[in-house]
Amino acid sequence: MSDQSPPPGWTPRDPDTPEEPGPEHRQQQPGRNGQSSQNGENGKSGKKGTPKARRPRTGWRRFVPGWRLVLGCLLLFALLLGGALVAGYLLVDIPPANSAAIAQSNVYLYSDGSQLARDGEVNRVNVPLSQIPRTVQEAVLAAEDRDFHSERAVDPKAMLRAAWNTLMGKGKQSGSTITQQYVKNYYLGQEQTVSRKVKEFFIAIKLGREESKNHILEGYLNTSYFGRNAYGIQAAAQAYYGKDVGKLTTAEGAYLATLLNSPSAFDVVAHPQSRARAVARWNYVLDGMVKKGWMSQAERAATRFPEPGKIRPAAGLSGQRGYLVEAVKDYILDRKILDDTTLAEGGYRITTTIDKRRQNAFVDAVDEEMVSELEPGTRKADRLVRAGGASIDPATGKVVALYGGIDYTKQYVNNATRHDYQVASTFKPFVFTSAVENGSRTRDGRRITPNTIYNGDNERPVVGSSVPFAPENEGRLSYGDITVNTATDLSVNAVYAQMAVDVGTGKVKRTAISLGIPENTPNFVSGPAMALGTMQASVLDMTQAYATLADHGRYTPYTLVEKITKEGDTVKLPDRTPLQVVSREAADTTTSMLISVVDNGTGTAALAAGHPAAGKTGTAEQDRAAWFAGYTPDLVTVVSMMGQDPDTGTLQPLYGALGETRIGGGGYPARIWAAYTKTALEASDPVDFDLELEPGAAQSPPPPPPADTPEQSPDDEQSPGPPARPSRPTGGQNNGGQNNGGQSQAGQNQGQNQGQNQGGQNNGGATTQGTDAGTSRGTDQGSTEGADQGTDQGADAGADTGTAAGPQGLTQGGTTAGRRPLPGFVE
Repeated sequence: MSDQSPPPGWTPRDPDTPEEPGPEHRQQQPGRNGQSSQNGENGKSGKKGTPKARRPRTGWRRFVPGWRLVLGCLLLFALLLGGALVAGYLLVDIPPANSAAIAQSNVYLYSDGSQLARDGEVNRVNVPLSQIPRTVQEAVLAAEDRDFHSERAVDPKAMLRAAWNTLMGKGKQSGSTITQQYVKNYYLGQEQTVSRKVKEFFIAIKLGREESKNHILEGYLNTSYFGRNAYGIQAAAQAYYGKDVGKLTTAEGAYLATLLNSPSAFDVVAHPQSRARAVARWNYVLDGMVKKGWMSQAERAATRFPEPGKIRPAAGLSGQRGYLVEAVKDYILDRKILDDTTLAEGGYRITTTIDKRRQNAFVDAVDEEMVSELEPGTRKADRLVRAGGASIDPATGKVVALYGGIDYTKQYVNNATRHDYQVASTFKPFVFTSAVENGSRTRDGRRITPNTIYNGDNERPVVGSSVPFAPENEGRLSYGDITVNTATDLSVNAVYAQMAVDVGTGKVKRTAISLGIPENTPNFVSGPAMALGTMQASVLDMTQAYATLADHGRYTPYTLVEKITKEGDTVKLPDRTPLQVVSREAADTTTSMLISVVDNGTGTAALAAGHPAAGKTGTAEQDRAAWFAGYTPDLVTVVSMMGQDPDTGTLQPLYGALGETRIGGGGYPARIWAAYTKTALEASDPVDFDLELEPGAAQSPPPPPPADTPEQSPDDEQSPGPPARPSRPTGGQNNGGQNNGGQSQAGQNQGQNQGQNQGGQNNGGATTQGTDAGTSRGTDQGSTEGADQGTDQGADAGADTGTAAGPQGLTQGGTTAGRRPLPGFVE
């Protein structure tokens, strides 16, 4: 019997403890036949066939699964996925056509729950594929699915790619084939749920195996939504081109194919601001046809964009109903609450924010103040007149009234939401708000307040701008040194162009955006000219921005929708949490000057509302539009009159309309505003503004800066420094009478008897604009109002006639804070 005791020097081992040789024994252990072996040389212990003990994992390796576990999981996942696919294919049947194939109407309600309108009946006419021109079919395939005839019913790669792009923030992507889209349109619905996508996947696979490609394409073309309430290619051909589908040209077919991507946005008639995007998509479709060999390069080069015809609204959407429905639809689609096809599927009850009483009051105000005065049969210019308006409760952001035009079935473009007219001087308050918000200073370092002195001479070159600009004042009038408050009252372009540069045009743009002007507004370009309102914001956009001023700088996104439901389910609406975007001092100081515009400036017609009001007038380039943007503490309303040729759709000046030489914002727009506001607020008592002004806003004007100071180098952002001092104007600066206004001298000298020769008709401009005060009341006695208004026209002759009137006179005769401008003053 052999000796079982351990060799000398070995520590006895506990039989319950695994063998763990010490360091000294790892170096050399006895092998077979008494030979030693190096531990770990061949990965085996001293006994043949006995594996080396696995060392335990340490650190981060403990959390990494082994390859056997990973492989096992992958095999199990593949097995489960395969089983799910087989089960899904066997369990999901091709259902009958869904209710969306016979879409329902949507019901639109006023805020009180009474019915506003219905969408109308579905417009659909099915046609066989043989009646659809080959080039039209190919255009649709080039737009939506170029490999349709060769691909499978579903494309997993495209679906994964679309999901990845969506997750990565590249916008909502679609990985659906035409087969899948047809399944969604005809068999399922438009809801964005996982269960619907799963059903769509399996039905598409089955349909692809059981039906021909031509059958699927025919169904897709007959069920797709093209906008204008047109379902299917035949209805679309009639809606856009007034012809049957068989007579469509390749270019027309390509445009209809373009609409499939975004039916509402790409209708260039309803949304002219989207024309560039629509044409780009149309070019994409044609280029795709060339790539696939369906069109030659020569044909492509000769193809021109086919202008679609006018919209023919349903009779049930006459009057304001059509404008309101379209505005609500745009709101829902733009904010992606629902997409085009889902909304067109119908069945929704949409409660709007429109107050029925105030909506009717808006229509009545336009009818009484403007429409009743139109005589298109005898005055050709009256055919051009359009009007748009919007009204918002600033505390809630709810749009309570909207005026889109005389009748949706006659003028189908919504004048409240269109983006093709300049906003003119209604932009100027945003410049001043930005000045206060940014603590801006003039070129010579003076803080900008309502009392800051600026030079208001006509065509005065702007100092400090890299872009040369010498703006022309309304009526080409020069004012000399005037306060910002007076420049706002009289809408002096020279002052505000310089102020925009002093503040920094980039800062001005950012302030306007924060107030609510969309960043993608057409012609929203940073530069000194932006102060004159060259951008083309909609009436509704401007109402939003003024609502932020009215609510002391607090921005509440506007809404047209109170609630959306379908079959008991409520659709989630966007969050509209208010946000303080500019300081209360910046907003309120701006408001204080706009109160002066109504009390003393170009907006005095708004006083007829009978409520404390703030507002700003504006007249667009070539008098194509006239604006009045005004508000009380609890209601903000913007009104615009626009000129447009009813036949060609081109924008036209309003010269001669309504028998007026010119149409200004202080005329018809301000009167419409006052009539509407008076009725809209008749149930409430007048409320004064509660304002917190910036330091120095209520103080007396500081003395003008010293002359003969050097100019600063051009710089778009604020760069305080000494200003260039232009020479004083020749007419009336020192003599028109800002302080005394000519109460005893200027009014007498520039009444009817002496003002015609010295201060008005012959030398200073037409005295007919000062009729009420300068002619009728200032004939012999030179009343205070005669002084203020009659002398306004003493442009160049004011120096001769008002010498004794006062040292701070204006070229225009001294229209300053506390005095009213001429009734006919355009701006």
